[in-house]
Amino acid sequence: MCYNCSTMFIDKATIVIRSGKGGDGAVSFRREPYVPNGGPDGGNGGKGGDVVFVADRGLRTLMDLKYMKKYKAQPGQNGMTSNKYGRGADDLVIKVPVGSVVIDEASGAFMADLAEDGARFVAALGGKGGLGNSSFKNSVRQAPNFAEAGSPGQERTVVIELKLIADVGIVGMPNVGKSTLLAAGTGARPKIANYHFTTIAPNLGVVELANTSFVLADIPGLIEGAAEGAGLGHDFLKHIERTKMVIHVVDASGSEGRGPLEDFLTIQGEMGDYSPLLVKKPQVVALNKMDLVGGDDNTNAFTELIRHLDGEGIDYYKISAATGQGVTELLNAAAGRLAAAERDEAEAGAPAWGDQSLWMKVTRVEDDPDYRDIKISEGEDGAWVLAGKQLHKIFDSTNFSDPGSIGYLNKFLVSNKVISRLKERGLAEGGTIRIKNFDMEWYDDE
Repeated sequence: MCYNCSTMFIDKATIVIRSGKGGDGAVSFRREPYVPNGGPDGGNGGKGGDVVFVADRGLRTLMDLKYMKKYKAQPGQNGMTSNKYGRGADDLVIKVPVGSVVIDEASGAFMADLAEDGARFVAALGGKGGLGNSSFKNSVRQAPNFAEAGSPGQERTVVIELKLIADVGIVGMPNVGKSTLLAAGTGARPKIANYHFTTIAPNLGVVELANTSFVLADIPGLIEGAAEGAGLGHDFLKHIERTKMVIHVVDASGSEGRGPLEDFLTIQGEMGDYSPLLVKKPQVVALNKMDLVGGDDNTNAFTELIRHLDGEGIDYYKISAATGQGVTELLNAAAGRLAAAERDEAEAGAPAWGDQSLWMKVTRVEDDPDYRDIKISEGEDGAWVLAGKQLHKIFDSTNFSDPGSIGYLNKFLVSNKVISRLKERGLAEGGTIRIKNFDMEWYDDE
């Protein structure tokens, strides 16, 4: 069985997502005798839709995300009369292949690892619905003529990277026989030819043995400098991270004009430079093209490689992927090492891929550490410019034709010591305070 054998394999996409704005609260008054202005009965707005990523095993690449770059969830419905709440918007669901990792582009922080079918991750939370005017009624304010605006949605640019889900990864220099080994062990039919970088996208196949089976991935050929991005180094190396063990294929014959030990050390070095965890994975070495080495196995280059592997205690198997020699023995050994690795992971309670303590947490706008911060700057025309997430929300909720609503905004500025800070910086009678594009003149009532 072969998956993703097409050269149209897409394993990285960058998209912009935006969750829905919360619905605005309503300003409404019921018609009732002897109740001031009929009594407030404006309902609350509905919640905006979240943006949710869902892992779907029916998908194999990120091709769809390559062509659609922006995703926007619907806003919540505004509140209505008679204290009726607005309807919350449906979530926007974006399906991605199993094995997708979500990364925040701005910070580079990892957000989620969707390693199982059906795994869900909310990448942008919809805004909360605003309160209707009935929520602002109190013993003093009997007929509030204002309501709260819904919270804005969240917008961010995210990078989706697909890291293949495979049990065993085949690594090695270009043209050492990785694709041939995959074909011999699984029946997959990757493109094979006698030139470098025949494989430009990972190929997967299923190894069927007497008592077990596992997914085998042919990772495209690495070159020196891959860890620094040479060739398609990072694109190739990331797919090894999920594998539980590695089969390192070496051209034992040196038919490409390179020394077998040199090849082995180069690939080990590139994996270690990319991530020290890669070289700690269980590994067996496949000494391929043994049919070209010679019957005595005594070439100086080959002997040097064997001496190094024996000295490091690394298991190796002599094979010829082209003829099938030793392939079954190699795959049985890999299955044994894989089973041991899985037992070790289960006993250790290994966490999902990556250090989750460093991952970005998705919170609502109101939970941001700087939500209540109010920044003060001086405009070129001398106006004092105020900016802040909570301030903007209250400003958007202000009815400037209603004294009570204006008083609510003024009380917010005073209670958060904005006015005292402005006075310290030189705010005088008649001075201009600007919020967004709205200018107000300040007069001290004290």
